[in-house]
Amino acid sequence: MDLLEQTQTAQIDLTPAAADAVQDLLAKRELDDMALRVFVSGGGCSGFQYGMALEDNIRETDIVTEQHGVKLVIDEISINYLDGAKVDYVDEVMGSGFKIENPNAVSTCGCGSSFKTSEDQAGSHAHAGGGCSC
Repeated sequence: MDLLEQTQTAQIDLTPAAADAVQDLLAKRELDDMALRVFVSGGGCSGFQYGMALEDNIRETDIVTEQHGVKLVIDEISINYLDGAKVDYVDEVMGSGFKIENPNAVSTCGCGSSFKTSEDQAGSHAHAGGGCSC
């Protein structure tokens, strides 16, 4: 699959609340022309963990979209784990922050920052919703 085809078929959604939070952060830090990079890395108590960063280093192989006025960047490996995911921003009594709802996750850590996919489920006994040390 070439990059153009991958860009058209792979999808991650940024909610308006998340876009507003990113735009507020960019404005407060006076960061122009920065993008929100969403990625997956190994680690966390459930196998993979989510990450986000503000950056302007966009690689040729990155998937780039613009949603609600925010440039969203995802690397070609992370999109395999995040395709169909939704990035939201919640403001609740217990705290506020970004939240990723990922249809590819079959189990998640109690704090929601770590997850497992069906490919990983068979070989490990990770936490499935509680007892996380996050």
